[in-house]
Formats: sequence, C-alpha cells, structure tokens
Amino acid sequence: MAHGVHRPQEDAEFDFVLSMTTGPVLAYFCGTWPKAVEACRAMDAVVGELVSEYGTRFTAVRTDMTRCPGPTKRYGVAGAPTVVLIEEGEAVASQAGPMSHEEFRAFLDAHLRP
Repeated sequence: MAHGVHRPQEDAEFDFVLSMTTGPVLAYFCGTWPKAVEACRAMDAVVGELVSEYGTRFTAVRTDMTRCPGPTKRYGVAGAPTVVLIEEGEAVASQAGPMSHEEFRAFLDAHLRP
C-alpha cells in the first residue's frame, strides 16, 4: 500500500478523515471477494503513483466496501473498484472499474481544480 493513503477500518474512521481534510478526497472503494481483489490491488499501485505525482492536491482513502458500508451506500458504490472524488462531503465525480495510470490521471485532471 502506498504511503499517504488512508485505510479506514470502519464508517466513523472514514467520516473522520473526510472531516479533517480541507481539500478533495479521492476515495477508491475496494472489495475482498475474488473477482475484485486483483483489480483493487492494481488500483493500489496506480493510486500510490498518483499520490506521489499529485502531492497535496488530494487526499487518498482506500475504502473496503465491507468494513465501511455507510460511505459505500452514501456514494452509490455498487462494485469494486470504484473511484469517487469528494469535495466538502459531496461526490463531484465517480468512475467504476479498473483504470490504467493514464486513465486515472485523465480522470483527476478533468475533475481536480488546478
């Protein structure tokens, strides 16, 4: 797991990270069932690279859908992996399915403020 990526273990911890963050939060929702594990591991590597590249432009939160069912439901996440960009508690963009580094960068560039 990349340095600088939060890994909440329950809903309250997820909400705490959101409450303590002043900028955008990139929540990527992952699952532990067999079909999701490989795609989520690949996303871990991509997010780790992007955290290094983008620095403080967003806070990354890897969210286990089983451990954090509240945020999963609140942001309408139906499958893993799913990425949700959150600003001031509200989802401003989301995308379901695995993304390559380039696809993820395009997603961030389209939705993050400079």
